[in-house]
Amino acid sequence: MNFLELIKKRHSVRDFKKEPVPEELLRQILEAGRLAPTGANKQPQRLIVVREKIGLEKIKKAANAYHAPLVIIVCADHNTVWKRPYDGKKITDIDTSIVTDHMMLQATELGLGSVWICYFKPDVIKSEFNLPNHIEPVNILAIGYENELLGILKPRTSRKPLEATVFYETF
Repeated sequence: MNFLELIKKRHSVRDFKKEPVPEELLRQILEAGRLAPTGANKQPQRLIVVREKIGLEKIKKAANAYHAPLVIIVCADHNTVWKRPYDGKKITDIDTSIVTDHMMLQATELGLGSVWICYFKPDVIKSEFNLPNHIEPVNILAIGYENELLGILKPRTSRKPLEATVFYETF
């Protein structure tokens, strides 16, 4: 499958089978995140892999992970991130988003479903997973095997045409 086919195949999964994600597939997903580009190669991502029942129960206190058997909390280390010198902007959200996207696409290539979760209580994640002050939970990636029945019944979201989002030379 080529890259555009992979992108078209990826969609948000909100119903997962209970089947665990094999360790080898997890390692490939984490490796895709590790190889993601980050500002000045600072690699500020800090990933918390959650697979055990107790950890998944902690996740439920902060977010709906749709019963995924694997959840990766994608965090940013504010002590490590690159800052734009002109205005001091920390690019933690950009770096962690690229890492999340790489992992999400790798999961798709491996036949797994995923959903990128930003609707969560960061204070609960920080407390439940003992995050130090300089570590910020940015998003959550839920991964697992899709319950195909729901996937067949739920229509895929269409995308706007290029002309609606792309401008040449000026806005």
